[in-house]
Amino acid sequence: MNADELTWFKSSYSSGGGGECLEVALTPATVHIRDSKHHPEDGHHLTVSPTAWAAFLTSTK
Repeated sequence: MNADELTWFKSSYSSGGGGECLEVALTPATVHIRDSKHHPEDGHHLTVSPTAWAAFLTSTK
């Protein structure tokens, strides 16, 4: 699956001003993460397992 086939969403903590924030796209097997300033056609994003993503979220609380 390529980046433009994914459904991306921004964090609820992001401001509406389009500054520095992350976008995330979820699939059953993977979590895709990108900088909101990059366009989908750039193809620049990270892919991690749901377990790794959950551990990251837990560690940032």
